[in-house]
Amino acid sequence: MQKPLIAVLLASTFSLQAHAADLIQVYQQALANDATYASARASLTAGQESIAQGRAGLLPTIGVTGAYQRSNSSQASWNSGSIIDPNNPSQTIPSYGGTANSHQYTVSLQQPLFRWDRWETYQQSKLQQSIAEAQFAQAQQDLITRVAQAYFDVLAAQDTLDSTRAQKEATTEQLASAKRNFEVGTQTITDTHEAQAAYDLVVSQEIAAVNDLENKKTALQAIIGAPPAALATLRQGVTLAAPQPGNVDQWVSAAENQNYAVSVAELSLESAKRDISKNRAGHYPTLDLVASSTHSRTDGQTYVSGASSNKGIGIQASIPIFSGFAVTSRVRQSIALEDKARNDLEANRRNAALNARQSFLGVNSGLAQVKALEAAEVSSNSALQSNRLGYQVGVRINIDVLNAQRQLYQTRTDLARARYNTILAGLKLKAAAGSLREEDLQPINALLQQR
Repeated sequence: MQKPLIAVLLASTFSLQAHAADLIQVYQQALANDATYASARASLTAGQESIAQGRAGLLPTIGVTGAYQRSNSSQASWNSGSIIDPNNPSQTIPSYGGTANSHQYTVSLQQPLFRWDRWETYQQSKLQQSIAEAQFAQAQQDLITRVAQAYFDVLAAQDTLDSTRAQKEATTEQLASAKRNFEVGTQTITDTHEAQAAYDLVVSQEIAAVNDLENKKTALQAIIGAPPAALATLRQGVTLAAPQPGNVDQWVSAAENQNYAVSVAELSLESAKRDISKNRAGHYPTLDLVASSTHSRTDGQTYVSGASSNKGIGIQASIPIFSGFAVTSRVRQSIALEDKARNDLEANRRNAALNARQSFLGVNSGLAQVKALEAAEVSSNSALQSNRLGYQVGVRINIDVLNAQRQLYQTRTDLARARYNTILAGLKLKAAAGSLREEDLQPINALLQQR
């Protein structure tokens, strides 16, 4: 009964391994294993506690304190209770007191009525939580672009290796042909040397391509936490869509207002303004409602035993007079930090607008480049066929065929890389505008195919 079950499990395992992982699957792995994203998620959880901590300064503080004391006392006494000295009946030995135990506990309550610094701290805690949420949203966008970049880097490296190996195979055939023709006397030794040089060059390029592919896989592994399996590739002849809307000014406007780095800078500026008001509160009076209830009890051999209680409620005010100019210094410091936050906001807006423009131009120029390279691929293939035919009839030499082969394979590699870069530019454009979501990977994933 166990053998069929084992066979089914093995078959399912091989079936999973036989199918290449697509972009969505790799992204899901990154969600579960990327350390940078996990760190951002933990920062969000920590930031969500800010409001509770800020609100605590406005709520009452209730505490209980208690004390227990045991005391020993001695006291000379010449009363009737004294002991008569047997050696001298006319003298008495004084007696000494015993011990006393005292118990005391106090229940106190303090409710802030006017503490402007605590109110500003509470308002800042709301901003801090919003900052944590915006930073996490930015981390989600960064994960999407990092995964896509690493994914297509692997595909580009694989394309380069495949192209190099195909070129190596073609060069090997050309070298063998040159040697045969030289042996029969139809070609010179120069053709053989040229083919040998081309072969040696492509071998070195293959070694470099293998190393580059391993590096790109290692970079992807650092994100998904495991060695990447075979990846689904981009289908041949896919049509890439232009960005919508097609006006760059709309993308720039969205970036200046919706980019998450800009949102964080805006919230930080507002928090800096609150910090000025909070530090100025060092000159303001404070007002608290205070209440307490104290109970005490004393038991002893020489003291009068008894219990007492004391209850009170009232208003407690405090007016600062002088603190060594510390408050004034903190206000000046917070004003300078507000100016810094304002300039940081402007820098982030400009950077977001720059990224949006560059990404928009990257998509459009990429689409034009893809179209030109598709035409170049057709032309390069025709040129190779013509050079091969000319070589066979003797009107072309060996180096012409080798150059045509190199040109065709390089064009194919450049075409694939141009498509990858155009797709990545589209994702970065949406990230700059603050609109990149996981759903944006679906249309890209639909362009992939199993190897």
